[in-house]
Amino acid sequence: RCGITVIPNFHTHTYLCKHAEGTVADYVAAAISAGCSALGFSDHCPYPEDKNDTWPGIRMFIDEGQIYVKEIKEAAKKAPFPVYSGFECEYDKRYHNWYAELRQRFNLDYLVLGPHWVDVYGEFVYAPQLESSKDVHRYFDNMIQAISSGLFNFVAHPDLIMADGRCWTEDLAACFSAVIEAAMDCNMPLEINGAGLSRQLVIGEHGLRKPYPMDQFWELVVKKGAKVVCNSDAHRPCDVIAFAVATRKYAEKFGIKPLDTIF
Repeated sequence: RCGITVIPNFHTHTYLCKHAEGTVADYVAAAISAGCSALGFSDHCPYPEDKNDTWPGIRMFIDEGQIYVKEIKEAAKKAPFPVYSGFECEYDKRYHNWYAELRQRFNLDYLVLGPHWVDVYGEFVYAPQLESSKDVHRYFDNMIQAISSGLFNFVAHPDLIMADGRCWTEDLAACFSAVIEAAMDCNMPLEINGAGLSRQLVIGEHGLRKPYPMDQFWELVVKKGAKVVCNSDAHRPCDVIAFAVATRKYAEKFGIKPLDTIF
């Protein structure tokens, strides 16, 4: 672990999100085995029953929320470290009250902002697939609105839009700078994401690179002095700590000292 002794992770998914493996107990057992100081679960949030067409196939249904929370509480009893419950949420202002209701209904410890998509004329478009400058700006404006909402504890993979090899431009640098400044204004950490580090390389303007984290973005974060949290974004129990360690090694390249907690 290269001297890394404190290994928290607040970005963990389970089988309930329909695109990950393992139960809560599986992740807790893996974290105990690999070494962990705090573990947070942040499966993709459910939506109201009449809105199950909102990015379907990657989230639990509302009636599975109690199963999720119960599993977390039961597994926490066996853990030698704190175990927290949360949801990862995309943001749409139409659902602002719903996100707040989820936190109260399930007595969650935290919510994560996961800026995966933006509503483009009624269609949820995945950020890396956005093409026009207008839609890219719409995406960043929505992320800043979400940061300012007061709902979330940190921003997951804030550089996700770069995942398909998008070229770094002055315009993107300005957009990302606005996101960083909004996060700083709200005292909200930005996440170095371990799942991005594990994915297949993409072709960028200077050759092959990781989809994200994006070096130029994290250079801006360091320059501005924003808070940073390192998380695995685990979708398999075997990755829950390994990816978290990888993100901390990435942070070391930039002289970043990540937070040990989001609370």
